[in-house]
Amino acid sequence: MPTTVEPPLVARTREHLFGFLRGLHTAGLRVPADKQGAFFAGIDTLAPATTGQLYWIGAATLPASEPDQRVYDEVFRRFFGVPEDGLVVTEDVPAPNGDEDEPTAMPGSRDTDEALLDQAGADGLAASGLSPDGVKRFAPTAPHAHGTLAEIRRELPRAVPPTRSRRRRPGGRREELDLRAIYLASRHTYGEITRLRWRHRPARERRVLLLVDVSGSMKQHSPDYLRFAHAVVATCQRAEVFTFGTRLTRVTPALRASDVDAALASLAEVVLDADGGTLIGPSLAEFLGNAHHAAMARGALVVVLSDGLERGDCTAMVAATRRLSLLAHRLCWWSPLACDPSYRPVTRGMSAVLGHLDALTGVRDLDTALAALRAKFTSRRDHVLR
Repeated sequence: MPTTVEPPLVARTREHLFGFLRGLHTAGLRVPADKQGAFFAGIDTLAPATTGQLYWIGAATLPASEPDQRVYDEVFRRFFGVPEDGLVVTEDVPAPNGDEDEPTAMPGSRDTDEALLDQAGADGLAASGLSPDGVKRFAPTAPHAHGTLAEIRRELPRAVPPTRSRRRRPGGRREELDLRAIYLASRHTYGEITRLRWRHRPARERRVLLLVDVSGSMKQHSPDYLRFAHAVVATCQRAEVFTFGTRLTRVTPALRASDVDAALASLAEVVLDADGGTLIGPSLAEFLGNAHHAAMARGALVVVLSDGLERGDCTAMVAATRRLSLLAHRLCWWSPLACDPSYRPVTRGMSAVLGHLDALTGVRDLDTALAALRAKFTSRRDHVLR
């Protein structure tokens, strides 16, 4: 029995596993990086000896729903055949023709697979959970969506409420006497004041902060939410964007690319928790726990784009939302669920944070985001569901 496996065989095995994951992606099952890492860790730990064992390792780590399971079954059969838990042929079992000199280990046996996995792991298989096939992929932006994005960019300056600059500027608006300018002018008229001088605080662009939910429950809507965020970053000079699922990620630099599809593609190397779990409270608490990040919310227009379906205890979510509302000029919550006229925020999390919101608006795509902009982030009194 050979103790080593030829490098070309290791490479072919690795490429076949990567091809299997790419096949899942092409068929519509987009597996995030952490699940792919669990898949390879399962292979490394359990050393599957049959296609059936490999099938159950993948079934336990890759699909997340019944439709995902059907896609997984179809792609697995295409790459590995029908899974079956056959007996492992070892050296203790005679060969069918009775020739003891023939190798008795077959492809798929534990000995062969362990050797394969040892070399493949040393060659980078264990790190494949962070490969490009394990990150979020976005479909190209549809042609009509480009037109909607252009409309959004035109509406944003009018929709975002302005603020006043802290610096005062000379001007004709009679807000505050400019005593220094009056004194300097009077020196040329021997102390006579012939004209009053004024200064004012000019309007300036208010900071916009977007917190975008990229968890599994938002996978239908997060691509358009991120396209909207790209339009905000491109239009507003003082814009910041963070994503959250199971962790908080600042994505503003990645969204500064001029092309929307290029910007979303660059998120593949940044957002590693897309289509995963939901930890709204801990993610918002992490944002507020960073003094630099919390300063971004002070006096800003803050928009949380999420369905608000928190898992487990909602205490952290409520506390973080309350603090955000105190820091922000206005705190708006955009939810795809609120697009349904019959929607009522009766879940524990949303019902608890409702009193801290200035607006709860139904937004599920770019068209509804444009409609929300044209409503100019309206107030709680008119648009928050009670």
